[in-house]
Amino acid sequence: MTRFHSFCLFAAVLLVLACGPVRAADFRSVGSASVVLYDAPSSKSGKRHVAPPGMPVEILARYGAWVKVRDIDGDMAWTEAKGLSARRTVVVRAVQARVRAAADDTAAILMTADKGVLLELVDPQAGDWVRVRHQDGIGGFVRAVEVWGI
Repeated sequence: MTRFHSFCLFAAVLLVLACGPVRAADFRSVGSASVVLYDAPSSKSGKRHVAPPGMPVEILARYGAWVKVRDIDGDMAWTEAKGLSARRTVVVRAVQARVRAAADDTAAILMTADKGVLLELVDPQAGDWVRVRHQDGIGGFVRAVEVWGI
């Protein structure tokens, strides 16, 4: 193993040790402005893509002012924590999610949301159902298994 490879391995181990564990299922949403997602916790590292406002992400680790996040597809990247918001959103992962008037399969359907639609999470206490609101103002309940971000 060359000196360079030894140094890289040592640096990687230090980074892993420095990243404290975060409680399971710690979700945030991208704030009002888009954020850049990077390969490493540095704006000098490779840019992966730009995350749009409102996109939910799961925080996996923290390193100073940076957080390692996972998106709905399971892709992981780093971004600055200041670009995330405590306002919670979820994204529909079912082909169509039915937003109902009550947390019951027999309740009236207020709207259907297609796969990929962002919904505001009104009540973060998740059970089998979660309370959500669409950007048009329609609010109701959707099955938790039909959305991602809780």
